[in-house]
Amino acid sequence: MASVKVCAFDDLVVNQAKRVVVEGVPIAVVRDATDKVYAIGDTCTHGDISLAEGFVEGDTIECWAHGSQFSLTSGKPLNLPAYEPVPVFEVEIADGDILIDPSLKKVNS
Repeated sequence: MASVKVCAFDDLVVNQAKRVVVEGVPIAVVRDATDKVYAIGDTCTHGDISLAEGFVEGDTIECWAHGSQFSLTSGKPLNLPAYEPVPVFEVEIADGDILIDPSLKKVNS
């Protein structure tokens, strides 16, 4: 599968997540304060909650419902109640657009 345009870079608000769905896969796209862009699975592994509705701080996103924080770089949970990682995806930026291939998951490390 090829990368799909999900939004323009300028559509992303710093330290806020934007929910997109690519080929049926919900993804939270985040632009941090240094303009780095992350793509992480949008469903908290503790409950069926959209992470895009949560809080972004540094390189983490926090589920608003129960407070689990996930690393934007690895998808690993940093605290309970979540203990399973969420997938993270490769991000391309081309001509001011954010492109994601939902089949290209990074290995959680």
